[in-house]
Amino acid sequence: MASSPCSSVNFDSGLEIKTRSVEQTLIPLVSQITTLINHKDKPKKSERTQQAIQRVGQAVSVAVGRFVAVGEAIAVENEELKEEMGMACFEARRAGDAIAQLTDVGTAVTPPVDGRTTVFSDRTGMVKAARMLLSSVTKVLVLADRIVIKQIITSRNKVLVTLEQLERVSTFQEFVQIFSQFGNQMVEFAHLTGDRQNDLKDENKKARMAAARAVLEKCTMMLLTASKTCLRHPDCESARINKDAVFHRMRFALEQVMEIVTDARPCGETKVLPLSIYTGIKDFKSNVEGLREGLYLLPHQALSGQLEAVVERTEDFTDSAYTSHEHREGILQLCQLARQDTDQLITAWMEAQSLNAKEATEEMELSILKTCQSVYELRRELHKVAVGRAADLLKLHAEHLPLRALKASGGEGNLEAVAEYARTLGEQKEQLVETCRLLCHVSGTEPLEITCIHAEETFHVIGPQIISAAQTLALHPSSKIAKENLDVFCEAWESQLCDMAVLLREINDVFEGRRGDKRAYMSLPRPGKHSANLKTVKAVKLDAEEQSTIAKLGLELRLLTSDMDTEVEKWEDQEHDIVRQGQSLSSMPGIDHLCMDIEVEDTDAITNLVDMMCIVNIHYNAKSMWIWLFQQALAIEWSVLKSSVAFNLALS
Repeated sequence: MASSPCSSVNFDSGLEIKTRSVEQTLIPLVSQITTLINHKDKPKKSERTQQAIQRVGQAVSVAVGRFVAVGEAIAVENEELKEEMGMACFEARRAGDAIAQLTDVGTAVTPPVDGRTTVFSDRTGMVKAARMLLSSVTKVLVLADRIVIKQIITSRNKVLVTLEQLERVSTFQEFVQIFSQFGNQMVEFAHLTGDRQNDLKDENKKARMAAARAVLEKCTMMLLTASKTCLRHPDCESARINKDAVFHRMRFALEQVMEIVTDARPCGETKVLPLSIYTGIKDFKSNVEGLREGLYLLPHQALSGQLEAVVERTEDFTDSAYTSHEHREGILQLCQLARQDTDQLITAWMEAQSLNAKEATEEMELSILKTCQSVYELRRELHKVAVGRAADLLKLHAEHLPLRALKASGGEGNLEAVAEYARTLGEQKEQLVETCRLLCHVSGTEPLEITCIHAEETFHVIGPQIISAAQTLALHPSSKIAKENLDVFCEAWESQLCDMAVLLREINDVFEGRRGDKRAYMSLPRPGKHSANLKTVKAVKLDAEEQSTIAKLGLELRLLTSDMDTEVEKWEDQEHDIVRQGQSLSSMPGIDHLCMDIEVEDTDAITNLVDMMCIVNIHYNAKSMWIWLFQQALAIEWSVLKSSVAFNLALS
């Protein structure tokens, strides 16, 4: 037998596929290879069957050739990947040629007899060629994926540089110029990270990416108004504190995105979620039920130790000042019942071991069922308490009374009233933070745990920012910029409350066994909507160009309209024609609450501003084309092959 063209190949099984696009690109190739390897092993096959197999082999070879051409083009454009990509492409091409050779009827060793040909006898060679092909193609895709990661890193670095420039600006004019550039960079970064989020296979990473991108989305508007306020009132300490907090949070969110994209953490740390009660109960039940299969795999202390760890975490519920006496007593009783059932199980377990039993005894089986039921009842009670607390809080704060009071007292310049309502908001914040912590314990999935942690952090951070914005307004009650700044932070708080309501429904769905439609995280506003609070509206999927256009126009509108608002504040003559024109434009639907400081010399300038809004030049290419090219390269007309009788015979 002739030696296989791929006899010396070592299959690289260490390649990790992290994205759905790479996975989906490989599926057709895996299907084709599987067809070739798993065909029914007959010593003789009809000519039609052999031709069908040959067509599949040739199709694989042609597809791999197109695929390799794309990979080689990428290698030319990316010098740092040239060597690795070239080697992977070479191996892929060699494996594709080998498969075509092994399935070629013309290379058959035995001559035809009665119209039947003996072919494809080198099954070992085919398996080696297939392994080499899948390994090399996967490597090409993983290498190409590095380009996407590089694009995200490059985009993030641009954002960081511009962010530092924004933090150091001292004039409105300079701020307008730099923030316009910053807005364009954030739009690009939002698209790149949004595509990456949707492409990730790991649901935990997707949830973390969604949380980080949500922070960046909300903080972009906060950064705008907080910076304007600080520039208008440079000696105001509360304005400076407000601005510094926004910059700090944006940098932290950018760092989180990098950790997710590159799978790296500073100093080699590993991201570990705090162990929730749900996770503890799930692990405990798994070990309890595992006793049926292995009586001697765990020490007796392991089960009691696991349960005590779960009971200790229930202190977040029982020690809370907001947990009713009835609920506290119910939780404590269920904890005690779980302890008793676990002790009985351990006793029955020890008796079974003393009898050298090979499987769980009847008494032990009954104890296993009782223990699992008692911890389920505990979980159900905790879920009831956490979800009930959250629902009550959302109803209580639906009117946003502390926010309204802060806006009113700040606008009146009443510092004492601001301090009083700040305490009220602080109490509300503590309740919401604690409730998010309880929801995390009963969330039911790790992605929802991540979302709960994000909600907890958001309330914890935005609460003090609202208070500092209100203090600034109280010190400068006539400042429109300070008022706008407070409005933006209040909108972010209201938006997070809406997110919490959605999170609550998702946790209920998981507990009751319903998995509702996943929310598509949209990083950009919908057409015609300019409020930060969009979470209650179902997201509409827009293509990349539409999203980019809308985002950049929105930023332009905010910048340009606020320019006029800022300038109008300086004019003492409220009857001036230019002032009336500017106020009229500022009140137009869709342009309210927006940005900066420019010179308005005549009424034509205002008209020119409107024209500028409509002449936004987009240079952003929303999505890299490499994955699409790879998918096209590997595409084979399976409908033609499957429709042929010969192909069906080959599969039989």
